[in-house]
Amino acid sequence: MNLHLLPWEYGIRNVFRRPTRSLLTLLGLTTVVLLVFVVVAFIRGLEASLAVSGDPSVVLVYSVGAAADIENSAIPARTASLLAASLEGVDHRFDVSYVSPELYIGTRVTVDQSRPPSLGIVRGVTTAAPLLRRQVQMIVGKWPATGEVLVGRLLAAKLGCSSQDLAVGDTIKFDGRDWRISGRFTAGGAAFESEIWCGLEDLQQTLKRQDLSLVALGMANSAAASDVELFCKERVDLELQAVGETKYYASLQAHYQPVRMLGWLVVFLVAGAGVFAGLNTMYGAVVGRVRELSTLQAIGFRRRAVAASLIQEALLLAMAASLLAAVLALVLVNGTAVRFTMGAFALRVDSVGILIGCGTGFLLGLLGAIPPAIKALRFSIVEGLKAA
Repeated sequence: MNLHLLPWEYGIRNVFRRPTRSLLTLLGLTTVVLLVFVVVAFIRGLEASLAVSGDPSVVLVYSVGAAADIENSAIPARTASLLAASLEGVDHRFDVSYVSPELYIGTRVTVDQSRPPSLGIVRGVTTAAPLLRRQVQMIVGKWPATGEVLVGRLLAAKLGCSSQDLAVGDTIKFDGRDWRISGRFTAGGAAFESEIWCGLEDLQQTLKRQDLSLVALGMANSAAASDVELFCKERVDLELQAVGETKYYASLQAHYQPVRMLGWLVVFLVAGAGVFAGLNTMYGAVVGRVRELSTLQAIGFRRRAVAASLIQEALLLAMAASLLAAVLALVLVNGTAVRFTMGAFALRVDSVGILIGCGTGFLLGLLGAIPPAIKALRFSIVEGLKAA
């Protein structure tokens, strides 16, 4: 049996017949979907930051007692040369070994003397560091000389200041010393983007330390990476441990799993609140149109056709709200820097986020319209025509 549906234009016209109610419903749904976009962008940004920070060809070597916290690691300065001489699988190019000794610390950084210092991450590196950190690209300035530093693109977010405060030529202060900013770099969204890089020896002299936090090794192949782990296990006197950089950041992702779960819970709660708001609005629309809906049935339209028209109206508003929220998210949310313990990352409104946000908006419209549509099916035509 064919179902004679109401004309498509009827549902569209009804949306504009009650402009105030439709506008309020549109704004409410847009707010709900925009909140979903923000939470999903936070989760996707955090995941992307940790995912792109690891290189499968890089192995990190640091002290056994540091567990997964490299900041607490301290290994002898000779470790870099010892590893380079003892391991055959270390990559070379133009007689340069892919061995990067690094000193990694968290310290208070002062950008403006009028404001209190903020916690920042400083990494002392050599010119070998860019060979292993292939994501790093200089976008302005030059490699730091003595007393100079490179700053990441997201350092301003980490320190809670504006990017204008970290221009090339400006001065920042940490560990009792002024440092001139010589350049700025980006790292494709990796965790390095919120760090301060300076010369290794320069940082060691400032801190009066001769040790290192870690040595990063660029290996020629994946099999060579396991040789590093075997070497560290055999040389127990060195008290070293080795872990692939990809595996290291994957472990950090597991560390932030509760945060991600909390984010998805917020998405679920916000969407649930949006469904109830949609239910309330559509129930109001049905109650105020009892005579109209009964008249449609009296002239021959089946109840299912009337219910389908109500669902169509709700979906039109929900999808319009989803598109509006998507545009607002791309313009206002995408790329916004957010601080977290390891540094900062950028909120990411990608294809997955848009799919989840618009899908949530579609479900809001559908689930919010079905109960009122069922209620419309239960009206008696005679009682409906007598309704005020």
